[in-house]
Amino acid sequence: MTARDLTVVRGTRTVLRALDFTVPSGSITGLLGPSGCGKTTLMRSVVGTQAKVTGHLDVLGHPAGDPALRPRIGYVTQAPSVYADLTVRQNLDYFAAVLHPGRAHRDARRDAVTRAIDDVDLTSRADALAGALSGGQRSRVSLAVALLGTPDLLVLDEPTVGLDPVLRRDLWDLFHRLADRGTTILISSHVMDEAERCHRLLLMRDGRILAEDTPDALRHRTGTATVEEAFLHLVDTDRADADRSGDHAADEHPPHKTAAPLTTEEAPR
Repeated sequence: MTARDLTVVRGTRTVLRALDFTVPSGSITGLLGPSGCGKTTLMRSVVGTQAKVTGHLDVLGHPAGDPALRPRIGYVTQAPSVYADLTVRQNLDYFAAVLHPGRAHRDARRDAVTRAIDDVDLTSRADALAGALSGGQRSRVSLAVALLGTPDLLVLDEPTVGLDPVLRRDLWDLFHRLADRGTTILISSHVMDEAERCHRLLLMRDGRILAEDTPDALRHRTGTATVEEAFLHLVDTDRADADRSGDHAADEHPPHKTAAPLTTEEAPR
C-alpha cells in the first residue's frame, strides 16, 4: 500500500494533511495516535468508504475503492457489524454465503466458518445470540467475519478495545500468524504499548504523520525507552518547530496545552 499527498477535507477542516506513507506486504503496521487524530478517516480511505479524498492511494495494486478490491480486503470497524438476533455461527454462515454463494461452495463455507470461530476463540459461544454477547465478544465476531474470505489485507480499527489481557495477547498471536502467511495488516490503536507488537508504525497527530518506522528505530532515533516516550518526544519537537516558525496551523492544540492523552494499558509481550 502506498499513499502520496493523501488529503481529506471535511467542511472547513482538513482531517488528513497530505500524507505520504508505505505499508509493506505481509507486515503488521500499527496506526497509532490519540483519539481524533485521523486514524479512522485514514482507514476508511484505504477501504474506499471515505468521501472527498484527494491525492494518490494504491492498495494491492489498485486505486483505493476499486471494486476489484472488495473480496481481497477484510475491514473491522470500531462498532461491531453483526446481527444481534442471529447466533455467532448464523452470522458467519450468512456472510460466508454472501462471499461464496451456491451449493458448490457449501462445504468450503462450513469449514471457513468453523476455522474463523476457532481463530477468535468463540467456539464455546458459537450457538449464542450475538445480542447476548459482551462488547468484546461481538468485536471478535466482526473479526471472524473479516477472516472468512482469507483476505490479502486486513484493516482493523481498534480491534482489541474492551478485551482482557489474555484475549488481547491471543488476538495479537493470531495477527502474527496471519502476517506469517502473507496477510498485510493495518491496525489502529491509541494504546501505545501495543506498538511493540507491530513490525512498523505510523505515528499520527492532528491529521499528520509524525513518524514512519519500526519500534526499535523510533526509540533509537529519539533516545527513548518506549514508543510512547518516542511519540511524546516527537510531539514536543513538532511543537517547538511550529513555535520557531510562528506557524501553528498544523497544531490544533494551543502551544501551552498538552496533547490529548494517550491510553497506556498493560500490553501482551
